[in-house]
Amino acid sequence: MSDLVKVEIIDRIQVITVNRPEARNAINYETAHDLAKAFEQLDANPDVVIGILTGAGNTFCSGMDLKAFALDGRRALVEGRGFAGLCEKPPKKPLIAAVEGYALAGGCEIALACDMIVAANNANFGLPEVKRGIVPGSGGMLRLPDRIPYHVAMEAVLTGEMLPAARAHQYGLVNRLVEPGQALAAALDLARVIAENGPLAVQTAKQIVTKSRDWRQVDMFDLQRPLIAHIFVSADAKEGATAFAEKRKPVWAGK
Repeated sequence: MSDLVKVEIIDRIQVITVNRPEARNAINYETAHDLAKAFEQLDANPDVVIGILTGAGNTFCSGMDLKAFALDGRRALVEGRGFAGLCEKPPKKPLIAAVEGYALAGGCEIALACDMIVAANNANFGLPEVKRGIVPGSGGMLRLPDRIPYHVAMEAVLTGEMLPAARAHQYGLVNRLVEPGQALAAALDLARVIAENGPLAVQTAKQIVTKSRDWRQVDMFDLQRPLIAHIFVSADAKEGATAFAEKRKPVWAGK
């Protein structure tokens, strides 16, 4: 992996940083593939429970690097994973976006592909593609109406105007709103709370919440049952109950 993406492990949390501040963390072909590798590492590392995605230099991501695309013709896509190695196949483990500055175009779609968003109160989200005669095809039109009210999402997509973080927080798109410069620290605080929980349970819970969004009500418990059966016979389930009875902190095995 190159210096375009930095990876650091902190308290069972994998912090992934897009490191192209000179390009406002725009995603080129190489960065997309480095990000894909980082997400694969997140899922493969048994010592990591959750990930955080952020950008260097007080900005999250300005989308695809159009200058690089104009030069080499390569889009910032990864086969099977989509834009930035994320938008079409997020990791199995939870992922928090820590947003400073701007999350625009593909950068906004990256944030939408994450499970939670922590943002500075002066940050801005936006899908300006229609202003250039194109559309946000990496999840913006699919995910945004599912996260905020339909009419607000339609306004954001059709006007291409900015959605300030404070307004996004009001609609529930942003989990935590913090002072500028504090997004990563606040995301780490949130991630630490999640990392204290059983890793097998956390990953399974994300899977159920994600998959069940399009389940029919009549089928939902039948579909859920086989996906959670392993949890109740796991070593972690026994450890959780034992630790509660013994009034101590559980020691998770992740199995």
